[in-house]
Amino acid sequence: MTTASPVKADLPRNATIDRKTNETEIHLVLELDGTGASDVQTGIGFLDHLLDALARHGRFDLELSCQGDRQVDDHHTVEDCGIALGRALQEALGDRLGIARFGYAYAPLDEALARAVVDVSGRPFARIDLGLRRERLGELSCENIPHLLSSLAAAAGITLHVDVLAADNDHHRAEAAFKAVALALKSAVAASGFNDIPSTKGTIGGVSP
Repeated sequence: MTTASPVKADLPRNATIDRKTNETEIHLVLELDGTGASDVQTGIGFLDHLLDALARHGRFDLELSCQGDRQVDDHHTVEDCGIALGRALQEALGDRLGIARFGYAYAPLDEALARAVVDVSGRPFARIDLGLRRERLGELSCENIPHLLSSLAAAAGITLHVDVLAADNDHHRAEAAFKAVALALKSAVAASGFNDIPSTKGTIGGVSP
Protein backbone atom coordinates (compact mmCIF):
# COMPACT_ATOMS: atom_id res chain seq x y z
CA MET A 1 0.00 0.00 0.00
CA THR A 2 1.27 3.49 -0.83
CA THR A 3 0.97 6.27 1.69
CA ALA A 4 0.57 9.99 1.15
CA SER A 5 3.81 11.87 1.65
CA PRO A 6 5.53 14.97 0.33
CA VAL A 7 8.56 14.50 -1.90
CA LYS A 8 11.47 13.69 0.39
CA ALA A 9 10.46 16.40 2.83
CA ASP A 10 13.54 15.75 4.95
CA LEU A 11 16.02 15.80 2.08
CA PRO A 12 17.10 18.78 0.00
CA ARG A 13 16.61 18.37 -3.74
CA ASN A 14 19.65 20.14 -5.06
CA ALA A 15 22.80 19.54 -7.05
CA THR A 16 26.12 21.21 -7.79
CA ILE A 17 27.79 20.59 -11.13
CA ASP A 18 31.33 21.60 -12.04
CA ARG A 19 32.13 20.76 -15.65
CA LYS A 20 35.34 21.66 -17.44
CA THR A 21 36.35 20.82 -20.98
CA ASN A 22 38.61 22.42 -23.59
CA GLU A 23 35.54 24.36 -24.75
CA THR A 24 33.76 25.49 -21.59
CA GLU A 25 34.11 25.76 -17.84
CA ILE A 26 30.80 25.68 -15.97
CA HIS A 27 29.78 26.00 -12.33
CA LEU A 28 26.11 25.34 -11.63
CA VAL A 29 24.03 25.09 -8.47
CA LEU A 30 20.37 24.03 -8.71
CA GLU A 31 17.74 23.93 -5.96
CA LEU A 32 14.45 22.44 -7.12
CA ASP A 33 12.43 23.65 -4.14
CA GLY A 34 13.40 27.27 -4.41
CA THR A 35 11.84 30.66 -4.98
CA GLY A 36 12.87 31.32 -8.58
CA ALA A 37 16.03 33.23 -7.70
CA SER A 38 18.70 33.08 -10.37
CA ASP A 39 22.19 34.33 -11.11
CA VAL A 40 23.06 33.30 -14.65
CA GLN A 41 26.21 34.54 -16.36
CA THR A 42 27.07 32.84 -19.63
CA GLY A 43 28.39 35.82 -21.58
CA ILE A 44 25.41 35.57 -23.95
CA GLY A 45 22.67 37.93 -22.92
CA PHE A 46 19.67 36.23 -24.49
CA LEU A 47 20.80 32.83 -23.19
CA ASP A 48 20.92 34.35 -19.70
CA HIS A 49 17.42 35.72 -20.27
CA LEU A 50 15.98 32.32 -21.24
CA LEU A 51 17.62 30.46 -18.36
CA ASP A 52 16.48 33.14 -15.93
CA ALA A 53 12.91 32.66 -17.20
CA LEU A 54 13.25 28.89 -16.75
CA ALA A 55 14.38 29.30 -13.13
CA ARG A 56 11.95 32.06 -12.23
CA HIS A 57 8.78 30.42 -13.53
CA GLY A 58 9.80 26.92 -12.45
CA ARG A 59 10.52 28.30 -8.97
CA PHE A 60 13.99 26.76 -9.13
CA ASP A 61 16.96 28.54 -7.60
CA LEU A 62 19.72 28.56 -10.20
CA GLU A 63 23.30 29.77 -10.08
CA LEU A 64 25.18 29.28 -13.33
CA SER A 65 28.44 30.69 -14.61
CA CYS A 66 30.04 29.66 -17.88
CA GLN A 67 33.32 30.61 -19.47
CA GLY A 68 33.10 29.40 -23.05
CA ASP A 69 34.99 29.62 -26.33
CA ARG A 70 32.69 32.30 -27.70
CA GLN A 71 35.48 33.41 -30.02
CA VAL A 72 34.58 30.26 -31.97
CA ASP A 73 30.81 30.74 -31.73
CA ASP A 74 28.01 30.27 -29.21
CA HIS A 75 27.36 26.57 -29.83
CA HIS A 76 29.59 25.02 -27.15
CA THR A 77 28.42 27.45 -24.48
CA VAL A 78 24.76 26.75 -25.20
CA GLU A 79 25.14 22.98 -25.50
CA ASP A 80 27.26 22.59 -22.37
CA CYS A 81 24.94 24.78 -20.29
CA GLY A 82 22.10 22.50 -21.35
CA ILE A 83 24.11 19.41 -20.44
CA ALA A 84 25.11 20.80 -17.04
CA LEU A 85 21.56 21.86 -16.21
CA GLY A 86 20.19 18.49 -17.28
CA ARG A 87 22.72 16.63 -15.14
CA ALA A 88 21.87 18.83 -12.18
CA LEU A 89 18.17 18.12 -12.66
CA GLN A 90 18.81 14.37 -12.83
CA GLU A 91 21.00 14.45 -9.71
CA ALA A 92 18.60 16.63 -7.72
CA LEU A 93 15.67 14.31 -8.49
CA GLY A 94 17.51 11.21 -7.30
CA ASP A 95 15.32 8.10 -7.57
CA ARG A 96 12.20 10.20 -8.39
CA LEU A 97 10.38 8.96 -5.30
CA GLY A 98 7.06 10.75 -4.80
CA ILE A 99 7.16 13.04 -7.83
CA ALA A 100 4.24 13.63 -10.19
CA ARG A 101 6.48 12.61 -13.13
CA PHE A 102 4.28 14.15 -15.85
CA GLY A 103 3.71 17.84 -16.45
CA TYR A 104 2.30 20.06 -19.16
CA ALA A 105 1.76 23.78 -19.55
CA TYR A 106 0.75 26.52 -21.94
CA ALA A 107 2.40 29.92 -21.69
CA PRO A 108 1.34 33.04 -23.60
CA LEU A 109 3.48 36.08 -24.27
CA ASP A 110 1.42 38.72 -26.03
CA GLU A 111 0.60 37.19 -29.44
CA ALA A 112 2.72 34.07 -28.80
CA LEU A 113 1.44 30.84 -27.29
CA ALA A 114 3.76 27.95 -26.41
CA ARG A 115 3.07 24.44 -25.17
CA ALA A 116 5.40 22.09 -23.26
CA VAL A 117 4.85 18.51 -22.14
CA VAL A 118 7.31 16.69 -19.85
CA ASP A 119 7.75 13.11 -18.72
CA VAL A 120 10.49 12.64 -16.12
CA SER A 121 10.83 9.13 -17.46
CA GLY A 122 14.49 8.16 -17.54
CA ARG A 123 14.10 8.04 -21.33
CA PRO A 124 15.84 10.98 -23.02
CA PHE A 125 13.91 12.33 -25.98
CA ALA A 126 13.11 15.81 -27.27
CA ARG A 127 10.91 17.14 -30.04
CA ILE A 128 11.24 20.91 -30.23
CA ASP A 129 9.42 23.04 -32.81
CA LEU A 130 9.69 26.75 -32.09
CA GLY A 131 9.28 28.04 -35.66
CA LEU A 132 12.07 30.59 -35.25
CA ARG A 133 12.76 32.62 -38.40
CA ARG A 134 15.53 35.02 -37.42
CA GLU A 135 19.18 33.99 -37.56
CA ARG A 136 19.98 35.41 -34.13
CA LEU A 137 18.37 36.89 -31.06
CA GLY A 138 20.97 39.21 -29.60
CA GLU A 139 24.18 37.17 -29.62
CA LEU A 140 22.38 33.82 -29.47
CA SER A 141 21.97 31.81 -32.68
CA CYS A 142 18.35 30.78 -33.08
CA GLU A 143 19.36 27.27 -34.17
CA ASN A 144 20.93 26.78 -30.74
CA ILE A 145 17.75 27.57 -28.78
CA PRO A 146 16.03 24.22 -29.51
CA HIS A 147 19.45 22.57 -29.14
CA LEU A 148 19.65 23.93 -25.58
CA LEU A 149 16.36 22.23 -24.73
CA SER A 150 17.28 18.94 -26.41
CA SER A 151 20.67 18.91 -24.63
CA LEU A 152 18.91 19.49 -21.30
CA ALA A 153 16.43 16.67 -21.99
CA ALA A 154 19.17 14.22 -23.00
CA ALA A 155 21.29 14.90 -19.92
CA ALA A 156 18.33 14.90 -17.53
CA GLY A 157 16.83 11.71 -18.91
CA ILE A 158 13.45 13.26 -19.63
CA THR A 159 11.03 13.26 -22.51
CA LEU A 160 10.28 16.80 -23.65
CA HIS A 161 7.89 18.07 -26.32
CA VAL A 162 7.76 21.80 -26.98
CA ASP A 163 5.99 23.70 -29.72
CA VAL A 164 4.87 27.24 -30.39
CA LEU A 165 1.24 27.29 -31.45
CA ALA A 166 1.03 30.94 -32.52
CA ALA A 167 3.39 33.92 -32.72
CA ASP A 168 4.64 36.76 -34.87
CA ASN A 169 7.78 37.72 -32.92
CA ASP A 170 10.75 35.38 -32.49
CA HIS A 171 11.72 36.86 -29.12
CA HIS A 172 8.22 36.05 -27.92
CA ARG A 173 8.38 32.56 -29.45
CA ALA A 174 11.56 31.65 -27.58
CA GLU A 175 10.61 33.24 -24.27
CA ALA A 176 7.10 31.76 -24.23
CA ALA A 177 8.58 28.33 -24.94
CA PHE A 178 10.95 28.53 -21.98
CA LYS A 179 8.18 29.75 -19.70
CA ALA A 180 6.05 26.79 -20.77
CA VAL A 181 8.94 24.39 -20.13
CA ALA A 182 9.48 25.93 -16.70
CA LEU A 183 5.83 25.49 -15.73
CA ALA A 184 5.70 21.92 -17.08
CA LEU A 185 8.88 20.95 -15.22
CA LYS A 186 7.55 22.54 -12.04
CA SER A 187 4.47 20.31 -12.27
CA ALA A 188 6.45 17.19 -13.16
CA VAL A 189 8.87 17.40 -10.23
CA ALA A 190 6.21 18.41 -7.69
CA ALA A 191 4.96 16.09 -4.96
CA SER A 192 2.36 13.58 -6.12
CA GLY A 193 1.10 13.02 -2.58
CA PHE A 194 2.23 9.38 -2.68
CA ASN A 195 5.43 7.89 -1.34
CA ASP A 196 6.20 5.77 -4.38
CA ILE A 197 7.99 5.82 -7.71
CA PRO A 198 5.47 6.61 -10.47
CA SER A 199 6.32 3.77 -12.82
CA THR A 200 4.75 0.39 -13.55
CA LYS A 201 8.29 -1.04 -13.43
CA GLY A 202 9.02 0.53 -10.06
CA THR A 203 12.06 2.48 -11.10
CA ILE A 204 12.86 5.74 -12.88
CA GLY A 205 16.34 7.08 -13.40
CA GLY A 206 19.20 6.41 -15.74
CA VAL A 207 17.49 3.15 -16.68
CA SER A 208 14.24 3.25 -18.61
CA PRO A 209 11.19 2.62 -16.36
